[in-house]
Amino acid sequence: MERVCFLLRVRKDRLQEYRERHKAVWSDMLTALRAAGWRNYSIFMREDGLLVGYLETDDFEAARAAMEGTEVNARWQAEMAPFFEDLEGQRPDEGLLRLDEVFHLD
Repeated sequence: MERVCFLLRVRKDRLQEYRERHKAVWSDMLTALRAAGWRNYSIFMREDGLLVGYLETDDFEAARAAMEGTEVNARWQAEMAPFFEDLEGQRPDEGLLRLDEVFHLD
């Protein structure tokens, strides 16, 4: 199993709307994430827009590829892209900065 942690930065003027959007994630998006092997997925955000995501999966690259093949992911990424800084033409799921795990208690 892989534990994955990543960073993105939400635009300060979009913080509240970003939070609101995540109170009602589309059911077909949630279904697609589960089917692709994303487990224990959480997103945390500081008031300055720093976003930290965490998930567990058997194979992160395979899980990302499975999501990339879905229509719902294409729609979600297109809607979410304007919320983020520094994507340089990438979708949010392409522009995330993955962190290296350096310690795990278990």
